[in-house]
Amino acid sequence: MNVQAALKGQYRAGLAMLRQCIEVCPEDVWSAGIHPRTFWRIAYHALFYTHFYMMPSHQAMTPWDRHHRHAVVLWEDDESGVPPVETTYSQADLLAYADFVAANVDAWVDALDLDSVESGFPWYPIPKLDHQLVNVRHLGTHVGQLQEILMGHGIDTDWAGIR
Repeated sequence: MNVQAALKGQYRAGLAMLRQCIEVCPEDVWSAGIHPRTFWRIAYHALFYTHFYMMPSHQAMTPWDRHHRHAVVLWEDDESGVPPVETTYSQADLLAYADFVAANVDAWVDALDLDSVESGFPWYPIPKLDHQLVNVRHLGTHVGQLQEILMGHGIDTDWAGIR
């Protein structure tokens, strides 16, 4: 069994579904929602953490060149309180980030030691393969949130199989 190939396919499929949610989101829904859980922020949170947790360790992360720390926050932050209300990213911004993450899936997964007993993230004391499965679940959870928001506005999205 090729675990790397399975992970790559699931990441690409999840990212394709996230990309579609971003792409079809109406302008009036993009910044809507109960702050800080707005549509754009949920989408960025999903992209950022998918990217972050595909790294071998937390020290190996090079954030997207447009990254803003407050943009990933979906709750009140211990350090800075509630993040700013303003919309930080446009749909075009997050489509570009989604394309960047998707384009790097193969290289990032290939760089992982899936046999490691450590995740590379001290706050996740689990083996690396388990951590990748957590990451795929996290991505899927937020895609589901965004799909539900879109469905509430009469917009249905497609299922993506392995890519």
